[in-house]
Amino acid sequence: MSASTTSGSEDDLRLRSQQSPLASQRSKQGNTPTEANRTGRVGGYFTLGYKDGFSQWWANLPAAATEHKVLSFVPYLQQPPTHSQTGSAPTSAAASAVNVSDHKDSVVTTNSITDPFGPRQWHSSLVKLSGKNRALNEFSVERVGEVTDHNLVMLHGYGAGLGFFYKNFEGLSRVKGWKVYALDLLGMGRSSRPPFRVKAKDRQASITEAEDWFIDALEEWRAEKKIERFTLLGHSLGGYMAVAYALKYPGHLNKLILASPVGIPEDPYAVNADMPDPSDSSLTNEFTQDQEDVVNSSNPNISESAKVGDNNNFLNARAKLRGNNQNGDKNSPAAPKKPLPTWLKYLWDANVSPFSLVRWSGPLGPRFVSGWTSRRFSHLPPNEAQALHDYAYSLFKQRGSGEYALAYILAPGAFARSPLIRRIHGVGRQMIALDGSLTSSVSTAQTRRERGVPVVLMYGENDWMDIAGGYAAEQKIKEEKEKVLETVPSEEKLKDHGSAKVMVIKKAGHHVYLDGWEEFNEVMREEMDEVSRRENRANTS
Repeated sequence: MSASTTSGSEDDLRLRSQQSPLASQRSKQGNTPTEANRTGRVGGYFTLGYKDGFSQWWANLPAAATEHKVLSFVPYLQQPPTHSQTGSAPTSAAASAVNVSDHKDSVVTTNSITDPFGPRQWHSSLVKLSGKNRALNEFSVERVGEVTDHNLVMLHGYGAGLGFFYKNFEGLSRVKGWKVYALDLLGMGRSSRPPFRVKAKDRQASITEAEDWFIDALEEWRAEKKIERFTLLGHSLGGYMAVAYALKYPGHLNKLILASPVGIPEDPYAVNADMPDPSDSSLTNEFTQDQEDVVNSSNPNISESAKVGDNNNFLNARAKLRGNNQNGDKNSPAAPKKPLPTWLKYLWDANVSPFSLVRWSGPLGPRFVSGWTSRRFSHLPPNEAQALHDYAYSLFKQRGSGEYALAYILAPGAFARSPLIRRIHGVGRQMIALDGSLTSSVSTAQTRRERGVPVVLMYGENDWMDIAGGYAAEQKIKEEKEKVLETVPSEEKLKDHGSAKVMVIKKAGHHVYLDGWEEFNEVMREEMDEVSRRENRANTS
């Protein structure tokens, strides 16, 4: 939305009063379609002006209110259920900008008249876990009048929250027989934020302890909800944790979907304590890449046959990727690496998170956050982009907790200290009890190996995350399957469900679920339908 060029006019004043601060700042740049104007950059990197930034800081909108606003954009959910308790944080003194339920567990039900894919029930609750100050924020959608046969659980990325999946809740909950859950990771989003401490001194033990902090909470939530088996979707850091969960708590997944997961490729600098941290990385693209460019451009280095919508044939893309790498072609599909600033590596090693800077900056916090949100959400309508900016800031400014795990899990530049490429082949191949439970309390004679878990690795066409890691993981998983089934009777081979595939979402970046949400939802529905068909065949055989 652009302001009228006739300053002082009544129409101009009315128009400007309807604009969000981010949109208002963009319009002040004029109507010339320059790069800075199109991306809405004001005063260099940061879009939000000092005055608007101060106003947002002073307003101090509660996270519950900003999450509620984001979820109000979900189709057929005009009044989303939003419980008012954010972790263990005290209630904000500031009045909420929206009507947020005072109940800790709230429900809204649509009907077949207002919802052509319904009726559906939408829940919001804070699920208490054992121990002090441990609870997970949960949003769920279930179909009314249907038996829930399958469950989908969605995990967000680093520092984000379940509200970022607002483009996916409605589309994914159309699948009959499924209930959709989205969780805020412990210590992030609106989940509780207990102090994060790692007691281990050993390098590998510290990594394991940091991972367990998140995945133990997920497993306790699963047990609390009495969910025996489910499909797990994780984005970025959520994808990393999804793999860690599958390895530590086998027997509960019927499919693992990794959306642009972090931590798959191996980097010698990240895994060797005696070597310096990486000097460059594609991570900087997360902060400098403009999403409007991402969704409006095509990556010429990934063949059209490799992208969703063309039979999902990835042989050409893989062949071209390998050919580029072998020939030293600098135009490979991987995002360009850029030098990491010395100050960034210093803060990373000191475990000073980006959100610490937001909290320390006080009134400048919203302005700093706008440097990321103005680029990350530039392809969205202004009102949605503003809601996501408010939501992001309301989460970033909360007390630090789970964010401090990052330095233990990743080296500067988003390279894993314990790369998933070394472990992902074990997904679906762990030893479990004959009844499918964990093996800790049973003898070896009473155990069997898992019969494989389908793994889907999903990347954006213009993803800064290295898709080569996805292809390498696919190969590792397939090789492990061949090895495990080599001496297995033919009858047992038919019962194996292990598989792996890489999928590319057109005109999407790292946030594939948001950039290319329509294709993403379509692909997800197909994957969910495949689970339904497979499980139904197993139950009837």
